[in-house]
Amino acid sequence: MPKVVGIRFKKTPKIYYFEAGDYAYEPGSGVIVETARGIEFGEVALMPTDVPDEKVVSPLKPIIRLATSKDKEQHDALEAKRDEAMKIAEEKIQKSGLEMKLVDAKYTFDGLKLILYFTAEGRVDFRELVRELAAAFHVRIELRQIGGRDECRMVGGIGPCGRPCCCSQHNLEYSHVSIKMAKNQNLALNPGKINGLCGNLMCCLGYENEYYAEVNKLMPKIGSSVTMKDGSTGTVGAINQLKKSVTVKVQGKDDTFNFVEVPLADLEFKSKEEKDEIGDDVDIPDEENVAEIGESENAGDADEKPKDKVSDRGREKDKAGHKGKNRTKNKDKGKGENKN
Repeated sequence: MPKVVGIRFKKTPKIYYFEAGDYAYEPGSGVIVETARGIEFGEVALMPTDVPDEKVVSPLKPIIRLATSKDKEQHDALEAKRDEAMKIAEEKIQKSGLEMKLVDAKYTFDGLKLILYFTAEGRVDFRELVRELAAAFHVRIELRQIGGRDECRMVGGIGPCGRPCCCSQHNLEYSHVSIKMAKNQNLALNPGKINGLCGNLMCCLGYENEYYAEVNKLMPKIGSSVTMKDGSTGTVGAINQLKKSVTVKVQGKDDTFNFVEVPLADLEFKSKEEKDEIGDDVDIPDEENVAEIGESENAGDADEKPKDKVSDRGREKDKAGHKGKNRTKNKDKGKGENKN
């Protein structure tokens, strides 16, 4: 059972796991590790813990060493060069005329590579831009195209709820959300209200979706008829999943309508599950199948009889066709004889 330690890079909430080794770690202490981007400086976010072999994603890379004060100074110096690198890169992008938006810039720990993150609507041919950037910075240049969610996680921001974006604050992985989740919660399908800063559906739609999906199974459908505790009937106008209540439209005197909020427990109606069961049990066969099954002697032969019947029908049709041809020939023959 290997021992792993969780490392976080920059200010993103995502944690990457490395082999802990025999080092003495403290929360927030710096470490030097090797990643797909090269040698990087990270901070300890999760103290060493034993993990079962089946949960380890291979290969598990080891920690190179604990960061020293000199490593920390080098990391801070590279971070200080970020703003200047962003400014120069943006000027080069504008001159190139490419339709791309620069999001972030990051030097690897050894200072030999500069990674530039950008967004674009489609594929961008930046080969000439890479040459110009390499001549300006005198280091290796790597351009990486990212999506709207990655941009939001890197830059951060305040969501419609007034709190920092979930992806940049605590979501370790992107949430799997869909428009069906918004429908389950009776939210207005307005992109301005259900989309986040990234332009995609908000991650928080998935937080309570399981609750809404279960409660919706117990709720009557809007527009359906329900019977209340006193025996009166009405039409469902709205539902409240959190309070588990239903707003019922009841006809009053003088053709007026009243809206009454009734607890779900005080209503009688045919649930969606019952409707589904009824729909599954009722099987309406085709007319041809009904005739064939009715003609068969045993119910057990119903599956085999139709095949024979079809072949017999085909033979009958062929015979009828031949008879028809013979009749036409005879008619023509008779006509010919009359003419002579």
